Amino acid sequence: MAVKMRAPEATVPDVIDPTRVPVHVACVMDGNGRWASERNMVRTEGHAAGEQALVDTVDAALELGIKWLTVYAFSTENWRRPISEVRYLMNFNERLLLRRRDELSAKGVRIRFVGRRDWRIPRRLLARIEETEEMTAGNDVLTLSIAFNYGSRAELVDAVKALNAEGVEPSEEAISARLYDPTMPDVDLWIRTSGEHRISNFLLWQSAYAEFVFVDAYWPDFGRTQMVEAVAEFQRRDRRFGGL
Repeated sequence: MAVKMRAPEATVPDVIDPTRVPVHVACVMDGNGRWASERNMVRTEGHAAGEQALVDTVDAALELGIKWLTVYAFSTENWRRPISEVRYLMNFNERLLLRRRDELSAKGVRIRFVGRRDWRIPRRLLARIEETEEMTAGNDVLTLSIAFNYGSRAELVDAVKALNAEGVEPSEEAISARLYDPTMPDVDLWIRTSGEHRISNFLLWQSAYAEFVFVDAYWPDFGRTQMVEAVAEFQRRDRRFGGL
């Protein structure tokens, strides 16, 4: 279902029932390149503009009392992009961690990464990832989970390989325990920006009963207003989980 965002003046925290806020919100941060192209900028400038949208979205999650926010930063399919853009994204994500992790940690944000930590990711970036997870491990206001070098099918394949290696009988519980982050709760609210209506291999297992909201705005134009409206839309839904 595509949801048109309301005018900013109609999107205020008063529309939110604080007792029914989603625990886990997942975001596909889509449209950075198109945002830049429409402004006659290079694509990488769109990624840079998306940084503030991410910070604004985290602040909105903190304000609303959301406990877990997962964002799709780099997919296993994104390696197919031009080498120059991939290299920029690797360097950009390293700089992003260095610029923002102290600020986020001060707000009580625990930062975690989900995805394959393989040879394609620069060692220096892997070191930054591990440092950031360690330095924010004690925070408990909000978990910001960053899906990086992530694909949901790859996650499921890796979980099944672990089951086989351990000789464990497959079950929902056994698979869940071998996902990249077994502590991650199921997704309640799943958001994609830029007007696209695709799942794009993002948290397939965890989103079995998620409510989906598709936003027309490109990611750099997403922030508190759009997050509040998405949560308001979530609260208008009747979640039955297969029941009546």
